[in-house]
Amino acid sequence: MHALRSFHLTLLLLVCARPVAAEVAVVLNSNDDNVSLIDTKAYREIARVPIGKGPHHLMATPDERFLIVGNTGSNDLVYLNRQTGEIVRRLPNIADPYQFGFSPDARWFVIAGNRLDRVDVYRHDGDALALAKRIALAKTPSHVAFSADSATVYVTLQESDQIAAIDLGSQTLRWIAPTGRQPAGIWRTPDGRHLIVGMTGADFADVLDAGDGHSIKHIPTGRGAHNFLPRGDGRHLFISNRVDNTISVIDQQTLVVVDTINVPGGPDCMELRRDGTELWVTSRWINRVSVIDLTTKKLKTSIKVGRSPHGIYFPTHAPRK
Repeated sequence: MHALRSFHLTLLLLVCARPVAAEVAVVLNSNDDNVSLIDTKAYREIARVPIGKGPHHLMATPDERFLIVGNTGSNDLVYLNRQTGEIVRRLPNIADPYQFGFSPDARWFVIAGNRLDRVDVYRHDGDALALAKRIALAKTPSHVAFSADSATVYVTLQESDQIAAIDLGSQTLRWIAPTGRQPAGIWRTPDGRHLIVGMTGADFADVLDAGDGHSIKHIPTGRGAHNFLPRGDGRHLFISNRVDNTISVIDQQTLVVVDTINVPGGPDCMELRRDGTELWVTSRWINRVSVIDLTTKKLKTSIKVGRSPHGIYFPTHAPRK
């Protein structure tokens, strides 16, 4: 009996002594054609891996099996292990996948072809993508958002100062509406009534009616208003202001800014820890990831990465709402 208890104790000690695998954040270095893998506990880069030419944006597949990276220069999608950042597969002949997204029902995959001035609509079935239609849109499609019922995709047209709404079932244009200067990031509010669009060429977010695209109001944020990330509480939304080096917090019910956080180096894409304590931001102009302590609203640390870091992701993120 004593020997059996000793064996169990030894086994327990061995299990407890096993090293816990580090959580890996993936950061896309657009001008270096690689990704930085960051240990999110130690706040340090552990590897830099070639990925393809011109990686800009990334997102998890709807089943969260993989992380997809779009390479605009090499015209392909790269599927990564979501936990480790390891390359799993490469899907060639996907033209100019600058920014992209899956519809809420996962039936459609839409690419904003920034360089090619078009939107490519794919049918999505399992792991397969089948091109349904290419839709020419001038000029410079930038970011996409979807209606809650997956019937419509909204696309910002950065160099023509417009937003386009596309019917996904017929792959036809529903409407085009004017916006402020250089619309980029776009977000649908939880109630489905409004679209919030960051004006990179101005200092505000434009609130549009999701039905026909007419402008309802401007929310002053900061110069270079660009991209969004939800706070995870179903109400608040972060927007990065690249020129002013700030991040604004928007209340989606009142449609006003309720807080402002200083972030250095041209803040762009963001990721949020699941517990809401830290906001990780790619600082594109200083080749770093800035980690913001959301309790103090101060810079906690900064992590050196490659040139022009853009998209960022880690698995234990806060809810996307």
